[in-house]
Amino acid sequence: MFLVESKAGAIGCMLVSLLLLGTWPALLTLLERRGRLPQHTYLDYTITNLMAAFIIAFTFGEIGSTRPNFLSQLSEDNWPSVLFALFGGLMLSLGNLATQYAIAFVGLSVTEVITASMTVVIGTTLNYFLDDKINKAKILFPGVGCFLIAVCLGSSVHTSNAADNKLKLDTLSNDNKNEAGHEDTSTSRELNTTNINERNDLESGTTAPKKAEFGTACFLIELEDKRSIKVSDRSIFFGLAITMFAGACLSLFSPAVNIATNDQWHTLKDGVRHLTVYTAFFYFSISCFSISIILNVSFLYYPLLNLPKSSLRAYLGDWNGRSWALLAGILCGFGNGLQFMGGQAAGYAAADAVQALPLVSTFWGILLFGEYRKSSGKTYVLLVAMLLMFIVAVAVLMASAGHRKK
Repeated sequence: MFLVESKAGAIGCMLVSLLLLGTWPALLTLLERRGRLPQHTYLDYTITNLMAAFIIAFTFGEIGSTRPNFLSQLSEDNWPSVLFALFGGLMLSLGNLATQYAIAFVGLSVTEVITASMTVVIGTTLNYFLDDKINKAKILFPGVGCFLIAVCLGSSVHTSNAADNKLKLDTLSNDNKNEAGHEDTSTSRELNTTNINERNDLESGTTAPKKAEFGTACFLIELEDKRSIKVSDRSIFFGLAITMFAGACLSLFSPAVNIATNDQWHTLKDGVRHLTVYTAFFYFSISCFSISIILNVSFLYYPLLNLPKSSLRAYLGDWNGRSWALLAGILCGFGNGLQFMGGQAAGYAAADAVQALPLVSTFWGILLFGEYRKSSGKTYVLLVAMLLMFIVAVAVLMASAGHRKK
């Protein structure tokens, strides 16, 4: 079994985990905005997420002379710890599933900030006490306070940006009406003629389709028409409620794995060895996979949020974007595994610093999806304040890292 024992090695695991965990939600968002059903995407993601756990268990969990290794623990009487690992997988599965729907309503950047901040506020506090206070409390808890402030700023950014988008759409609607309140038919005919000409040009190969500029009302309308989850008629508080539920679930999976690997509650019989981080992660991923399969197969036939019905046959035949969904599962699986490897060495409370993943997600959200383009000055100020507070919080959390005794 390979062990990360140094603080530098633990921080290295956290940084790589940060990049991976900040990227996979962007891939799922990309597919949802292209119209792929989230049930199809999540089933693909779940398969490779489990595959990552197998790869980690049979490589890092088996190499080296340190014992116990992964395979030897599968036959031991360690079921109390296994149950904690299974519970952690359940929480992650529900949290990630809710996150996928929350991103459609709240946006990639703000969703990741709110869920990550809640994970730190709740999960880091639990991990601090579970780890026998090996992290520096005078540094750790001011960082937790900064994350809590980031949650409030994230909600404000979403509310402000939603108001900006509503104003853009209202302005476009008013521009298409004449002074008497009726639609300007000449404008409508002109738009229809333009669309017909564009289609004819496309068929003849003489021009490229025109795309609406990021941040404009036309872009918002096009996006709503393409995406699989329709959000225009939903309250902003509905999206925030899903986001808060996702954050509450995600805040519990790391403490559960902490208990599974360190047995702070002394549930194992005398002489039974603690689960290695690789064995715990394996059971954790099995649980996550099982719950995801059950829920998403059900959602194929009984979809949420007025999504169209699907079937297993339709899912198996849907190859549009499947490679991106499979890649997302690999990234998430290795990201979680590296987070646990770093947490076992430097304390799970410090490992929660990987919740800086919204910094990566915000980069992808702005670069790929045009989030916050042409928004108001108020929204930009809140967005910058949110990210700055988040950076400070993560830096403080990293500084609180300790070293677990063997």
